[in-house]
Amino acid sequence: MARRPCLKNEWIEFVLGNPLRTEVQANGRVRRWALIVERGKYPRVVTQPDGETAHNAFFDRDFKPD
Repeated sequence: MARRPCLKNEWIEFVLGNPLRTEVQANGRVRRWALIVERGKYPRVVTQPDGETAHNAFFDRDFKPD
């Protein structure tokens, strides 16, 4: 994710493998969130419907864990 230098690839991989929450959008894309302890933040990683190809990733300021 060259466009988001604040996000490490290892964090994106962590979210994909260890999501706290997963939601499927109407267009089939999948949203996942997980806590990155060293930052104390929750990135949202959106993948294509295949669940593997990252479409977008960013720290979600509005995410509230259940």
